[in-house]
Amino acid sequence: MIADLNKYCAKELLQLFSELIEALRNKELIRSTNNPVADFTEYLVAKTFGYSLENNSKEGFDAIDKTGIKYQIKGRRIHSRNNSRQLGVIRNLDKKHFDFLIAVIYGEDFSLLEAYQIPYDLILPYSRFSEHQNGNILILRGAILAEKEVLKIDNELRETYAHL
Repeated sequence: MIADLNKYCAKELLQLFSELIEALRNKELIRSTNNPVADFTEYLVAKTFGYSLENNSKEGFDAIDKTGIKYQIKGRRIHSRNNSRQLGVIRNLDKKHFDFLIAVIYGEDFSLLEAYQIPYDLILPYSRFSEHQNGNILILRGAILAEKEVLKIDNELRETYAHL
């Protein structure tokens, strides 16, 4: 750990969090003031592969490559209190807004553990629709990761991550 954060009160910790979010935005590593996992993952993937990031309001995909292939990008940080590998909800899956899902799993300390590029056609068979969340839920484990069309891309992302 960089500092002993336990010595700070709640207000000081929240102020520090606010300052950290602004510093990440100033370095253009994230694009919003939300949980930084999603924004940083989009940045990391785009930087690694040379994709163009879409506006935050773009429906159904986050990035596009030079040939027009569209990517939905999801990141998940697992930790000792919650080791779920459930990605964020994928809405309007039936509209095929993207060609590939890129999913990145981080450890508690934001170390990059795994990353995969998954073709669109594999998402529906391995996900389930949630009425409550109004979208499909995909848990990044099991048989989907053994599919031959799924590419493991963590080494490429780690190379970029190491130089940020």
